Amino acid sequence: MQLLLTSGGVTNPSIHSALVQLLGKPIAECHALCVPTAQWGHPMCGPASVRGFVAAEPAGRHLSGLGWASLGVLELTALPTIGARRWVPWVREADVLLVDGGDATYLCHWLRESGLAGLLPSLGDTVWVGVSAGSMVMTPRVGTYFVEWPAAPDDRTLGVVDFSIFPHLDAFPTNTLADAQRWAAEIGGPAYAIDEQTAIKVVGGCVEVVSEGRWTKFGS
Repeated sequence: MQLLLTSGGVTNPSIHSALVQLLGKPIAECHALCVPTAQWGHPMCGPASVRGFVAAEPAGRHLSGLGWASLGVLELTALPTIGARRWVPWVREADVLLVDGGDATYLCHWLRESGLAGLLPSLGDTVWVGVSAGSMVMTPRVGTYFVEWPAAPDDRTLGVVDFSIFPHLDAFPTNTLADAQRWAAEIGGPAYAIDEQTAIKVVGGCVEVVSEGRWTKFGS
């Protein structure tokens, strides 16, 4: 699987170019599945924000609203009740998974419970585009700073990559560089703080920062 891990989505020409490169063809020829599940685990999200994402409304212009050939919805909480025989072909036929933000620990839980986490290593050509928690879930830890789901056992996530992500740098009063530095001290491993104009592209273990904004790397 190829990863484009963002804070705010495909927000500028550099990130857009990186996405097209990963897809290997124009966005207008690609079939996408929207994964809104992380939103249900965060107190600031709900039915209206989920609708905006899956309906590609103006707020979703940087992710679901990019002009895909088709958009479908993959709600992870439903998958265990319908069986892999039905949903695995949907995933394999998609060019890209658009994974929205919310709570990364809640998303991690349902990625595992649904079986999608186990399928990911076999999706060699599929592109994963994450926003906020949709990116953070691929890291080893998100830090207690970002855990909002009350049932989360800890801050651990999938660990597909070996670095952590502090998203929304400078986007909120509580997401300053000083906040990111305190967060990174808790994480204790390689980490990036990225703003809304930055993405991290991961292909075959090679990590590349794509940015028209501000970002900082912590650790080695």
